[in-house]
Amino acid sequence: MRVSLIVVSYNWRAALQRVLESLALQSRLPDEIIVADDGSSDGTDAMVAGLAEGFPVPLHYQWQEDLGFRAARCRNRAIAAARGDYVILIDGDMILHPAFVADHVALAEQGHFLQGGRLKLTSRESLRLLAGGRPVFAPWVDADFKDWSGTRRLYAFHQPLLARWKARGRNGGRVMSCNMSFWRSDLLAVNGFDERMEGYGAEDRELAVRLENAGVRRRQLKWAALACHLEHRSRAQPDVDDMSLPNNRLFAQTRDQRIRRCERGIDQHPELLTGDPWALSVPPDAGRAC
Repeated sequence: MRVSLIVVSYNWRAALQRVLESLALQSRLPDEIIVADDGSSDGTDAMVAGLAEGFPVPLHYQWQEDLGFRAARCRNRAIAAARGDYVILIDGDMILHPAFVADHVALAEQGHFLQGGRLKLTSRESLRLLAGGRPVFAPWVDADFKDWSGTRRLYAFHQPLLARWKARGRNGGRVMSCNMSFWRSDLLAVNGFDERMEGYGAEDRELAVRLENAGVRRRQLKWAALACHLEHRSRAQPDVDDMSLPNNRLFAQTRDQRIRRCERGIDQHPELLTGDPWALSVPPDAGRAC
């Protein structure tokens, strides 16, 4: 099984570098890494190009113009360009446990997609890691375990046997694209993320509902695929579940009408699906990272 790992990033070069460094130390390396950049202008492209020269696996760079928060389109372009059978999605603020990729691969199964979590680090711990500190994957890590979007202290250590048992049980928790994995064929079947969704929120939950409508079941990752989330200012709305928000209305439509395939998705990028996947990968006048 060939694995493509996609990292979404925007104007936080220092964090992305630490994320990529953690990827280089994986016990099971992905077969390729794609940095999906939503319009950074802080020198991210040059940093990735520098790392790519000595990176242990192909490290590619996909850039799109900064026209606001367009994570759905950004991820779709990377999925279209990916050449792996299996796709792992993370965000550019997630420093990974050395077994992160191996855990996703070990628990991958046809007919399912996987949802992992994140250890929500405090500002103090985030600064330590950004300065080069070693991440801690244990219940005593300096993290906010009360945050609704973070991993609970109970699950803050690596235990593959417990992870396999938990994945077979009842699925709950919130869908978050910062730590998910899928068979690429399943993503193509539902046409990936809905690119009508611009601005923060709901594009990952909407995709999960379409996959489930198509018969692909979600499994939770606990005690596995651990990742430390670097604290930063969020672009989330005060109430991400406010159903008056445009993205949430689209999400509700998908759920209520049991929609399986979106109209504006991966198929909007045929040049990446069928041609040179890196032909349109970098901002104007930037060096290519692949």
